Amino acid sequence: MLLCIDCGNTNTVFSVWDGTDFAATWRIATDHRRTADEYFVWLNTLMQLKGLQGRISEAIISSTAPRVVFNLRVLCNRYFDCRPYVVGKPGCELPVAPRVDPGTTVGPDRLVNTVAGYDRHGGDLIVVDFGTATTFDVVAPDGAYIGGVIAPGVNLSLEALHMAAAALPHVDVTKPQGVIGTNTVACIQSGVYWGYIGLVEGIVRQIRMERDRPMKVIATGGLASLFDLGFDLFDKVEDDLTMHGLRLIFDYNKGLGA
Repeated sequence: MLLCIDCGNTNTVFSVWDGTDFAATWRIATDHRRTADEYFVWLNTLMQLKGLQGRISEAIISSTAPRVVFNLRVLCNRYFDCRPYVVGKPGCELPVAPRVDPGTTVGPDRLVNTVAGYDRHGGDLIVVDFGTATTFDVVAPDGAYIGGVIAPGVNLSLEALHMAAAALPHVDVTKPQGVIGTNTVACIQSGVYWGYIGLVEGIVRQIRMERDRPMKVIATGGLASLFDLGFDLFDKVEDDLTMHGLRLIFDYNKGLGA
């Protein structure tokens, strides 16, 4: 079985592909201090509950947190006896190379989302990922990543507002009843929620104008469904987009004999 690992700045997700479907998915807070042994104790316990222990034979990793990759590699080498593919590193090829400025390093998560989005929806695509940062990835007709936009993430914005303004409380993001808040919490929630609705609408509109062609918009990430409530922002919300992309990249490299 294949272990797909998506390591973000906030959380790391582990999914097991059994050849037909993802048999299980687990999430843990990203922490560069966590050792390979600690990962295995946690992961093996969860795999036992699903009857998956001892069945992992291959792995692929995407990580936006470089300091975490070493221990994830050790986890795969030591406990699953395999050398993992690492997206963005030598030895892990992409079906179509990104077309960006020379010397530019593209985040592995953006490359993975591009591959997955193209496989499911074709080119001329915008992938909006609501993670620690809110990213917009533009996919060309041939499936290449050709650039995008990076904006502060929703929770990051809330945290920054709370830290910079001592009198303002930290609140959870939710869809408010109306735009005009009648208390401090409601005002903050309205500003963040409607602010990000406007941000997505505005950036998507500008990308479409610049590309001068119709473009589908796909959303992923933990808060994607929240911003899809009652609006026509996205053509589809895909919760498993990143894991799908990791599996596709793994299959592509296995086909190359890499």
